[in-house]
Amino acid sequence: MKAALTMWRNTRMIILVSVCAAIYGAALVAFKTAIPLIPGITEVRVANIFPMVFGMLFGPAGAWGTAIGNLIGDIFGGTLGPGSIAGFVGNFLLGYLPYTMWTTFIPFAEKSREWNVGSWRSWINYILISFISSASCAVVISVVVDALGIVPYAVLTKIITLNDTLASWIGVLLLISVFGVTKQQLGLFWADVMEESDIGQPIAGTVGAWLVTVAAVTGLLGWMTDFPMTSIGWICASAIIIGSLLL
Repeated sequence: MKAALTMWRNTRMIILVSVCAAIYGAALVAFKTAIPLIPGITEVRVANIFPMVFGMLFGPAGAWGTAIGNLIGDIFGGTLGPGSIAGFVGNFLLGYLPYTMWTTFIPFAEKSREWNVGSWRSWINYILISFISSASCAVVISVVVDALGIVPYAVLTKIITLNDTLASWIGVLLLISVFGVTKQQLGLFWADVMEESDIGQPIAGTVGAWLVTVAAVTGLLGWMTDFPMTSIGWICASAIIIGSLLL
């Protein structure tokens, strides 16, 4: 979590937040009414090819840019409401979990923060973290939307998770295309832009990664237990936030 706070001292990272927010927000608005799934709540989010890629390329700037971009999408797409706060947090996780779990999600974690197209570990890591970050986003957003009496938790978690996971998997093509250019030619890979002292090393990163994973999966499959879905949702959402702070 340290890098997500210290990055605001870095001018280039702040600029990257603006760029990510503008791209994501514009893409969301462009497809806001194209294929609605739940009118006013969610749609087929073509724009969700970006969050995982932004997180991998730009680290905390990608996380903040995704969160702010989603808010921009709500404002200009006509869906701004109380649920937008949860949307901000959930979309932050879409960009935050990829770069924080990349080196902490043992035994699948990579030793390097970089994407390596020739490494089977990078591919497994990408596929799993895409699903975990999508499910985490879904749980956090769905408990709030359910509490507001808009859409049932059990329904919305499945829709958001499937929507975001599939888009993130497609997004790997974008990551493969631009990673080398971003790092080698533009010099904008987040770990190169930030000082190592500002990035820090999480003391309990692996614990946080697995806490998020267990909570996300439990929150998604909560119907398999005897507890009320909403209670499971709030417990899992809280565990996801705690786990994210440990990262």
